[in-house]
Amino acid sequence: MVSSYLVLAGRADAQIEVRRSRFRCRLERVSTEEAARAVVERARKEHWDARHHCSAFLIGPAGELARSSDDGEPSGTAGAPMLEVLRGAGVSDVVAVVTRWFGGVLLGTGGLARAYGDAVRAAVGDADLLERRLFRLWEVTVPHADAGRLENDLRSRGVQVRGVSYAADATLTLAVESEITGLLAELTGGSAAAREVGEDWVDV
Repeated sequence: MVSSYLVLAGRADAQIEVRRSRFRCRLERVSTEEAARAVVERARKEHWDARHHCSAFLIGPAGELARSSDDGEPSGTAGAPMLEVLRGAGVSDVVAVVTRWFGGVLLGTGGLARAYGDAVRAAVGDADLLERRLFRLWEVTVPHADAGRLENDLRSRGVQVRGVSYAADATLTLAVESEITGLLAELTGGSAAAREVGEDWVDV
């Protein structure tokens, strides 16, 4: 079971030149296949004068959803090397698009594979990455009068407060990596109890 993986903090771009051919890589964070394909289409429209827009994406904590496209390059010379670089970097929820402008010199299958992989490697090297971890979710119900103070105290201890809902009482939803009951007892004098309600991925 994967408990953490890397994601992009923002878009990253890099460009390399190999024997007069230019390879421009765009990396973006995505959470669905549709979003990944939309990034590819944006690159295709933005760089309409380029011959190839090859792509690879990984989605999910273990990169469960993986796709790649050679977009007209010889089979296996673009998408697969790009995907391998993403896997090797340990990053997921990401799409890489490498746009190639042909420079007039044939690179051969080995040269193409190296160039496409190197373009992605350069972009990953320039990217800011975040760790994404699996946190446990807890709910804590307290009187309205105590909710603001408790929220501030929890945040000051590094606890992620995902939200507060108000009904007869106030219910705080918390995300923590392990146990919360001891800290909660300390902050409320034992007057509030937490109940575990699931888990979710959190950027840290």
